[in-house]
Amino acid sequence: MRVYVKEHTVSTRSREDIVNITRLVEDTVRESGIKNGLVLVYVPHATALLIVNEDEPGLRTDYLKKILEIFPRDGDYLHNRIDDNGNAHLASAFIGSSRVFPLVNGRIVRGTWQEIMLVDLDGPRTRRVVVEVMGE
Repeated sequence: MRVYVKEHTVSTRSREDIVNITRLVEDTVRESGIKNGLVLVYVPHATALLIVNEDEPGLRTDYLKKILEIFPRDGDYLHNRIDDNGNAHLASAFIGSSRVFPLVNGRIVRGTWQEIMLVDLDGPRTRRVVVEVMGE
């Protein structure tokens, strides 16, 4: 089994932002030369998360609206006594900061409308994205 790891940086533009990283992940898979196995995408941040779904402007607004409805900025979070981002920490913990995809014949297996998106809830920042491709 071979393993290929590449780290990328992605800049976000506002406190809550969504960045489509599908092409970045697919380019890394191509660079790896690995044809069959698994692809791990990981965001090593406590206030960012990954979603896999359709990247459509209305849905982008809906994603952020729902996340902030469930985890409002002004919630009564004890963490906000030291840093004003308790909601971002909770959303990341509940939604998740990593995703694993099957890799078949050099292509990530995902649905027609599924895109890989980084969601930053404590930006704007430069975020790291680690892509690890494992297989043959």
